[in-house]
Amino acid sequence: MINEVKIHRAEPDSYMDILLLADESKEMIQTYMHEGDFHIITVNGRNAGGCLCTYPDSSTIEIKNIAVKEAFRRQGIGRAAVKKIEEFYRKEGRTAVIAGTSNSSIENLSFYQKAGFRFHCIKKDFFLSYPEPFYENGIQGIDMIVFHKKL
Repeated sequence: MINEVKIHRAEPDSYMDILLLADESKEMIQTYMHEGDFHIITVNGRNAGGCLCTYPDSSTIEIKNIAVKEAFRRQGIGRAAVKKIEEFYRKEGRTAVIAGTSNSSIENLSFYQKAGFRFHCIKKDFFLSYPEPFYENGIQGIDMIVFHKKL
């Protein structure tokens, strides 16, 4: 039973395994992992995942990388963690959050919409810059779908 989902700031270097759950490329993660703040997601004191947020401008945060470990999935933990992230940054004066995911990430496309995000734009060919092509659900990841939500 889930009692409480919490977030805690941490250094991302110790959590590459979690970051790799949401981004297939270690090389790409290393280009952005120190551009913002990493938050560990805990449930009942156990490490359940992580979320790395960056700051594209003074009023917006970007959920650059969020992942929940397999054993904790499908329990509402990801959605609860996003709410905690939103509360945290709203208190800091941020007014919007964006998040991007691959066109091939069917579950993520559903997740963000269920969490109240709206389609914002498409970054065409974004994932073609990755060192290796990747596929999810039999679809090659090519374009980034960007979501937006007001805080």
